Amino acid sequence: MSENQSKAGTVPKINTASDALLVERALDGDVRSFEILARRYASLMRTYATRLLGSNAEADDVVQEALVVAWTTLDSLAEPAKAKSWLMRIVSHKSIDLVRKRKPSTDLDSVEVAAPARDSPERQALAGSQMSALSEALDRLPPMQRRCWTMREIGENSYEEIAEQLDMTSTAVRGQLARARTALMKEMEGWR
Repeated sequence: MSENQSKAGTVPKINTASDALLVERALDGDVRSFEILARRYASLMRTYATRLLGSNAEADDVVQEALVVAWTTLDSLAEPAKAKSWLMRIVSHKSIDLVRKRKPSTDLDSVEVAAPARDSPERQALAGSQMSALSEALDRLPPMQRRCWTMREIGENSYEEIAEQLDMTSTAVRGQLARARTALMKEMEGWR
């Protein structure tokens, strides 16, 4: 088997490798493994940062900065299988740091979510309208409720992680989330 054939044979395997394997290989200096891990979660990280920051440009900067931090502190990741939540925590920290440096109020931009190609134009229009309505409803939430909801629902952070990042108690986070969910359910009632 030639060198090119063996390389070609490993490419699909590494692209589908587990997060834990990619982290382990990256720790051994395999830059390609880290690039695959970064590409795997970059879109989610960007969407999450955009929700927290309300700016696509700032979200791009935060994601880029988060990936640099992740690469330079990869050896601090205790559980390689939890790379996704670790990356999301870094994005969350970087986003919140940026929010704290700005004015107290932050507006959210709507996030475009493309409907699958198999959906009809009507279904695509409906999905776009629903996302627009959700974005507007999120914009009307008080900033702390919006941040808690975004960190929990988009960032998939635990109550404890949110509490730590926002410097509040887990009980306060639960209260903010309960109020945010109640408000969003009322706002989105017409879309059920």
